Amino acid sequence: MTCFNPLFSATIALLSLGVTVARAESTGTQPKAVIELFTSQGCSSCPPADALFVELAKQPDVIALTLSVTYWDYLGWKDTLGKDIFTTRQKFYAKARGDSQIYTPQAVINGASHVVGSDRVEIDRATKQSSGTDFVAKLSLKEEAGTLRVTLAPLNEPVGRTAGVWVVPTTRMVTVPIARGENQGRTVSYANVVRGMTRIGDWDGKKAVLTVPLTATQAPEADGYVVLVQAEMPGKYGMMPSAILGAARSPH
Repeated sequence: MTCFNPLFSATIALLSLGVTVARAESTGTQPKAVIELFTSQGCSSCPPADALFVELAKQPDVIALTLSVTYWDYLGWKDTLGKDIFTTRQKFYAKARGDSQIYTPQAVINGASHVVGSDRVEIDRATKQSSGTDFVAKLSLKEEAGTLRVTLAPLNEPVGRTAGVWVVPTTRMVTVPIARGENQGRTVSYANVVRGMTRIGDWDGKKAVLTVPLTATQAPEADGYVVLVQAEMPGKYGMMPSAILGAARSPH
């Protein structure tokens, strides 16, 4: 069976008596692309894409995220990582693009284009095409005294549109033995598994700083996070995610 379906200062570390302060700040390569994989443990076509994203997640200039959908659960295995909000996000992407293409495994690049999630050649092509040109915001993250400080600045001129700023908690690696369904007997590993999405504010295209409690970056089983700046467009059922304008990894 195919799974194609035609139809988002410093951290304080208290040691002993609490006198030691640990600092964390984002550094390193600015990402050129955010690639979201919409996948499912009940999809027989998905394991090659899941394995590919484990490799893509090692690239310092790419942020690869795994979002498990729920619409294949009826095939006999309830996805242990699936969330309805990811199914909705995938559907909203399709509506925003206007092409109605909803399938697994699907890779969405920078919130705009999409390709089959197991097709390395097409993913590389789409990533090189964007190569950061879609990004108009530079982000730096700093954890300090129990808060996250997000500094945003336009890469060139101020951007004349408002975008949402989102914190996306992730787990770097999850391995799941699948006991039923079309992948019965397989053990599959997933990289940068998204655990939720929290909007922490808006960006008006100018230099700005957002400060939120560090708890906004946390979720059960998460060991890291990503911050996304993402444009939106109105739809019948609310605002829909559109182009990703900038991104940064957690500083640890």
